[in-house]
Amino acid sequence: MDLITLAEVAGNVSTIGYGLAAIGPGIGIGIVFGKAIEATARQPELSGRIQVLMWLGFGLIEILALLGFIAYFIFQ
Repeated sequence: MDLITLAEVAGNVSTIGYGLAAIGPGIGIGIVFGKAIEATARQPELSGRIQVLMWLGFGLIEILALLGFIAYFIFQ
């Protein structure tokens, strides 16, 4: 039986960690788009403003996901 080195275990743990960290932004994006659709249905006259805020929120959430992806490579 081969011995597992510490580097192999650390690589596997960091991969699993990023996979789990990607769940948060995925849920956040779903909430942002769902609430934007709900808000547009309630007040259609504000759809342009709601859409701008929706894309701003999407961008901020996506930056968090990309930072997690970059941190995976930095700390590897």
